[in-house]
Amino acid sequence: MPIAFDLPTVWAFIIAFAIFAYVVMDGFDLGIGILFPTLKENERANAMNSIAPVWDGNETWLVLGGGGLMAAFPMAYGVVLSALYTPIIAMLLALIFRGVAFEFRWRDTGHRKYWDAAFTLGSVVATLAQGITLGGLLQGIVVHGRSYGGGWWDWLSPFSLLVGVALLCGYALLGATWLIMKSEGSLQVHCRRLAPWLGIATLSGMAAVSAATPFLSNAYYQRWFAWPQILFTAQVPLLVAIASVVFFVSLRRKATYLPFLVALGLFALGLIGLGISLYPYVVPRAITIWDAAAPTASLKFMLVGAAVMVPIILAYTGYAYWVFRGKTGSEGYH
Repeated sequence: MPIAFDLPTVWAFIIAFAIFAYVVMDGFDLGIGILFPTLKENERANAMNSIAPVWDGNETWLVLGGGGLMAAFPMAYGVVLSALYTPIIAMLLALIFRGVAFEFRWRDTGHRKYWDAAFTLGSVVATLAQGITLGGLLQGIVVHGRSYGGGWWDWLSPFSLLVGVALLCGYALLGATWLIMKSEGSLQVHCRRLAPWLGIATLSGMAAVSAATPFLSNAYYQRWFAWPQILFTAQVPLLVAIASVVFFVSLRRKATYLPFLVALGLFALGLIGLGISLYPYVVPRAITIWDAAAPTASLKFMLVGAAVMVPIILAYTGYAYWVFRGKTGSEGYH
């Protein structure tokens, strides 16, 4: 379907960018939490130090994505929140839980093992909840008029659980490749051993979700396989295959930065695939971005704010990552 570059479309791209930024930035520190039980005590300290300067700022993008959805597409926000209330609340509580554990493990050393368990639990629950939320959205939401018309447990299905598990593998991969890039010694060696298996698990999860999605709805099937769109959509799995080869070759050659960058590329391709499936719907097969959009005057007013704030956030984020660009050890960055 042709893309019309009007205000609702611009805001859809802004929100999609914010969600992607959140996924790739908060994804690796959630991934470190997922991998935490596999790390030794000194390795845990190094892993924590690698994300300590940036993990709070990473969640800025979640606020921008959620706030942007509420402001730019208020009807969709109401429907989606009503349908996916349980996994979204679980995600927010888990993020709070892991944030508390992150700080307390340093100060309350007598109970550190419990805070480490809390950090892992919060990371796993937040990741699963995000994947289940995405799966629940993709499989469709029952809409009656302008509000949610389904049941309390509609979000829970084999497909949404599959997406949750796939995202769990993907975040763990981001965490492992981040630590390959940011650590040295035994921690880096450990993550190099984990990365190939996590890469296989992530690609298997992507393949399973991609294979199942077109059969959720005939509209998805037509998006991917109808002629001549297939000439365009076929490039996505082709690029995934190429990125996969590059990923495993980079691991074999003991590259430091490339595995992480390729892992980010895989997530970017996943977002492109998601866009192909969904556009122009913000609630699949029920509400388009134009149906849900706020009044034009509101979109224009907010766009001015976004044009100012998004570059500031990008500049601050880039500066923070530049300042803390080195390797990390038990005593911090060096």
